Amino acid sequence: MEEKLISRLESAVARLEALSVSAFRDRGVADFGGADVTVDPSIVAFDDLLGQFFGRVSAAAEKIGGQVLEVTKIVQEAFRVQKELLVKAKQTQKPDLAELAEFLKPLNEVIMKANAMTEGRRSDFFNHLKSAADSLTALAWIAYTGKDCGMSMPIAHVEESWQMAEFYNNKILVEYKSKDPNHVEWAKAMKELYLPGLRDYVKSNYPLGPTWGVSGKAPASAPSKAPAPPPPPPASLFSAESSQPSSSKPKEGMAAVFQEINTSKSVTAGLRKVTADMKTKNRADRTGVVGTSEKEGRTSSPSFSKAGPPKLELQMGRKWVVENQIGRKNLVIDDCDAKQSVYVFGCKDSVLQIQGKVNNITVDKCTKMGVVFTDVVAACEIVNCSGVEVQCQGSSPTVSVDNTSGCLLYLSKDSLGASITTAKSSEINVLIPGAESNGDWVEHALPQQFINSFKDGHFETTPVSHSGG
Repeated sequence: MEEKLISRLESAVARLEALSVSAFRDRGVADFGGADVTVDPSIVAFDDLLGQFFGRVSAAAEKIGGQVLEVTKIVQEAFRVQKELLVKAKQTQKPDLAELAEFLKPLNEVIMKANAMTEGRRSDFFNHLKSAADSLTALAWIAYTGKDCGMSMPIAHVEESWQMAEFYNNKILVEYKSKDPNHVEWAKAMKELYLPGLRDYVKSNYPLGPTWGVSGKAPASAPSKAPAPPPPPPASLFSAESSQPSSSKPKEGMAAVFQEINTSKSVTAGLRKVTADMKTKNRADRTGVVGTSEKEGRTSSPSFSKAGPPKLELQMGRKWVVENQIGRKNLVIDDCDAKQSVYVFGCKDSVLQIQGKVNNITVDKCTKMGVVFTDVVAACEIVNCSGVEVQCQGSSPTVSVDNTSGCLLYLSKDSLGASITTAKSSEINVLIPGAESNGDWVEHALPQQFINSFKDGHFETTPVSHSGG
């Protein structure tokens, strides 16, 4: 009898422990409360996703170290937070818009932490930081609440988010292809973490968004004070209190204006009449010709940028910095070597000549800027610019144009094999030498519109062709 009683008590205790979910936050990702949640196939599959794909990313980051390891740990933290949210969603009723923002706050804070690493002075590992930070937006698929929520469906959102990060991920592959295999491994593993990793996980478990609890508690919202009483309604532009007849009191505001217009008296009685000699076309002092003195007064001389003083200097023997140059047509860098890089920032209406071979050239946030260089070892990058012209007189293996409106690329015969990458850019034209030695330059426009067609189970992308092309 006692043995049966003890057996029943032990069974009851085991059932109570299995249903307990109060301490899952304190125990972290490895021990979520509620056996029915931790053994959920979708949660187990998330652990399998990290075990299969994230290990390679972490191992490569450990070998590289520095900022790459730091941003990789932030990516790991973001996936950990996502798992916590998936578990919490199964125990929570579907939130409204305000509650959803509070629900996603932990994930948003981690993403902001990654974005903060890409700001400020450009790091040597900028492409790694940018690739990792942009990729984290893929985790926002958990915010999908329906077709009217304003975002793509979860699977498409993951794919679109990775396309943003892939631009910088490809730069890593090109830059370190023959330098350091650890960086190449990190970039490849990062892509596989999202495609096919996260994409296939979402496709198998949450193709229509996260699963919310039916009878769970409502999501906690941020504490707020009691709302203040609404202010009294503003006075009407037309008649005042409606309790009085409109005909029994004088009209105010716009009603008074309309009443005056509708009256029989002339409302234009006080206006002056414009005679023929007062018209601009008949005035002798307004010929329409701009005088020389007036034109010279409008011509602006070379000035300095409000962002800071102009710079053209070599920093620490490795990096040429050209900043805030405005109206300077004779900028020259002639004492350079293949180990140095050139960074051009915030220049306007200027021309820079780089006479010699350098490792890398970056043109950032420049307007109407011209850059002429001989040879570059790695790549020439044009970022956040408008109306720039870049001419390569020697060789350049890679030219990338990102977020730029209006760019003319002049390629020499030695650089015709260059790989040109464009993203979020328009009006990109490439000019190459003619067939004859003294022939004219031949201009080619790079496509900025594409057609995506679904064929044989996948999308095929082709540029839009124009009859004048």
